[in-house]
Amino acid sequence: MGSPRNKETLLCEEFKIDIQAKKLPWYYAPTYLLFWVGLFFAVVIPLFNYLPKGVKQEEESTLPGTFVAQRAESLLLQMDIMGPKITGDYVTEVTMVQFLLDEIGKVRREMREDLFEMEVDVQRCSGSYLLWQMVNMYQGVQNVVVKLSPKSSNSSSYLLINSHFDSKPTSRGTGDAEVMIATMLEVLRLMATSEENFLHPIVFLFNGGEEQPAHGSHGFITQHRWSANCKALINLDSAGAGGRELLFQGGPNHPWLMQHYKRSARHPFATTIAEEIFQANLIPSGTDFVIFSDYGPVPGLDMAGCYNGFVYHTKFDRFSQISRGSIQNTGDNVISLVRSIANAEEMFDTEAHSEGHSVFFDYLGLFFVYYTESTGIILNISFSLGAMLLVCLSLWRMSKVSGRRIGTYSRAFGMQFLLALLGLLLALVFPILMSVFYGLGNRTMSYFSNSWLIIGLFVCPSVIGLVLPSTLYLSLRPSEKIPHTYHLQIVGHAHCVLLAVLCILVTAIGIRTAYLFMICIFFYMAALIINLASRLHDKGYLWCVMLGVCQILPFLYFSYLFHTLLVITIPMTSRNGMTINPDMLISLQCALGSILAFVFVAPLLNLFRRPKSLIGGLALVMFIFCMISISEVGFPYRSKTNVMRLHFLEVHRRFYEYDGSISLEDSGYYFDFQDSHLGNPLQGSVNLTGLTRVDDQCQREMKCGMPCFNHRWCATVKNARWLPREEPVVIPGSLVLNLLNKTVVESVSKPRVLYEFRLSGPPRMSLFIKPLEGVKMLNWSFLKGMLDNPSIYKPPYHIFIGYGIDTSPIDFYLELTKDGGNFHEPVFELGVSGHYMSHLSQRDATTQRFLNDLPDFAHPMEWPTSYDRYIF
Repeated sequence: MGSPRNKETLLCEEFKIDIQAKKLPWYYAPTYLLFWVGLFFAVVIPLFNYLPKGVKQEEESTLPGTFVAQRAESLLLQMDIMGPKITGDYVTEVTMVQFLLDEIGKVRREMREDLFEMEVDVQRCSGSYLLWQMVNMYQGVQNVVVKLSPKSSNSSSYLLINSHFDSKPTSRGTGDAEVMIATMLEVLRLMATSEENFLHPIVFLFNGGEEQPAHGSHGFITQHRWSANCKALINLDSAGAGGRELLFQGGPNHPWLMQHYKRSARHPFATTIAEEIFQANLIPSGTDFVIFSDYGPVPGLDMAGCYNGFVYHTKFDRFSQISRGSIQNTGDNVISLVRSIANAEEMFDTEAHSEGHSVFFDYLGLFFVYYTESTGIILNISFSLGAMLLVCLSLWRMSKVSGRRIGTYSRAFGMQFLLALLGLLLALVFPILMSVFYGLGNRTMSYFSNSWLIIGLFVCPSVIGLVLPSTLYLSLRPSEKIPHTYHLQIVGHAHCVLLAVLCILVTAIGIRTAYLFMICIFFYMAALIINLASRLHDKGYLWCVMLGVCQILPFLYFSYLFHTLLVITIPMTSRNGMTINPDMLISLQCALGSILAFVFVAPLLNLFRRPKSLIGGLALVMFIFCMISISEVGFPYRSKTNVMRLHFLEVHRRFYEYDGSISLEDSGYYFDFQDSHLGNPLQGSVNLTGLTRVDDQCQREMKCGMPCFNHRWCATVKNARWLPREEPVVIPGSLVLNLLNKTVVESVSKPRVLYEFRLSGPPRMSLFIKPLEGVKMLNWSFLKGMLDNPSIYKPPYHIFIGYGIDTSPIDFYLELTKDGGNFHEPVFELGVSGHYMSHLSQRDATTQRFLNDLPDFAHPMEWPTSYDRYIF
């Protein structure tokens, strides 16, 4: 009798297949891996960073109707020179508003008055709305609004274009979002001076209260006379400076807008996954888009700059960060979109075209793909089921050609499916474990200034986990019944079916990002169909050539997509909060990107001899990167470019008791640290002796006795730190709360008391109201939403008050009832904080010394704050 190996060879000769094809020498494997790495750096990075050449003003005569970046750039420089633009400051409310009116006036003088009409309005709005656990109240916030209408049009549907000109403290806001303001001014000029007419009027909203937050957009959409006619929106914002703008939200439920983006955007840059991540509140940012969507509702496109998020909301967001090519990129897209949507037939009745969500993405900035969610479901299910059938056909073909029973191949497939599932889990777990270890060692964010470190820290572990189970199985348990060339194909089949199952499951729960799995399946199916049709399927390892070729396009897309996500999210790790391990998010993204990009590429390492040594080589690369990351190279922060965000308030507190006496008066620094390093990087530079948590104060005091600034500060106040100081903080202004009247209404059924107050102070103040035990808030002069929904909004209540140009005092009342009706004893606590955010507000000498002692990599966002707690 012959050996099993001889029988196998005879069968192969009979069926004319080459199962004795030799593996390639091991030293070709590094070249194979470097090919994919080289593809990323040679194709993805250049295309990701590509920007068009900025058009100069002298070229305008030869390029009529073209967006002129140089003109927008000159406007941007003028706004940058003005400095920070905090709502309520003179430069914002007077200088900036006048600048906009002057530039609009210049456009009016150039306008084709035979074709168009222009109306200009400076809106001063006051109002309130609920934002999570906070009543947002605003007064005298200014918007500059322009309506450009064709004289030949009778349309009552307007296109709204919005961006904001206010900024955060210390930041000039050049990237966020004055570059968008400059873009809008140039687009207004082009539309007003063009010979081309359009169907629908266009409203340009230059809003002055987005950072406060979203006061300007709320004031417009709820109060302005043109708001009811706004039927579509282009919202422009930024989370960085320079580069391309990302379309990261669309609709909702208006896919026709995506059709216009596809038709008109000259430099497409968009992805559904960004929309779903953003709407899941995983991004510590927001835009006016949600206000227009919730209070209009106005469907639209939400676009934002996303490059260089390291300078976002810092003093380094300057004119020098914005290239002319970046302005041209945004301008080309916006002017084309405006022309397209302003002529859209859908604008006459947008509700008739409300058809659900969209799946959308660009391919390396070269073209844009979109389809409706319902179409996506059909595609996902169809390709997933088709892939399963095709894998069954391949297994049957192997059985027929080799002469083995189909059960032999089915058992092999079943084993490889389990190994593929294990590999997928390991590809997720290994990078996450790395993030856990770095978190325990307080070495997180080592990639913050050197993002290339993530290759070794998270990508290599993920690839190792992906291929480890199947590689060990093929190496340690070689099958005598199934040729290695077929067994390696089965590895790919198992991954394909696993992705198909995941695609169906993710689609079933309504996640549109399932299209990523569909792309993987589609290109694997394409290679398998070609291999089966050409019989490369049965000719040794030749099928690998077609598989590798078909994987180039999806590899480029997935590496491009996840590079985009990392460019956006790595800067955000410096403002994700004190309790979150930022490496978790980055490691998970790297893991998902590695799985999708390498799921069919990495197993081909088994084409080469000594595949276990190749995995060892990846482990060695990982070790080297780990050693680099724990050196000085891995220190997260750098001055000017990759700063540590240091948010703190210089607080002067006074706690008044019921009898008017002061039980506590002190001063200190209230730190809301932005990442998990807390104050550790500052040790040795500034004196942090006495820095403590506020847990003990949280047990005794409302809101831990801290004047938390907004909903984000208040959500993390229990993790805040307090650094007491001996010298009192000098407050550069005064906040005055006067009790105007106290009226007790006797009633047998419900006795109640009415308190009337007058409040005056700086442009940003907060009220914290906490009824004492046995007391209930019946009514107040603020928005009633909190009181109407007691199951959602529980005391202490937070009322945030923001001023624009109108700083007149606010009168308000509180009406409460109490068990027993005794109103001659404490009824409620009232905390009042005044925030002097402006860079023009004087810091005292002690604060200035503290700021001067900070290391150069620390960027402080701070301001003096008063906090008075009363008991009435």
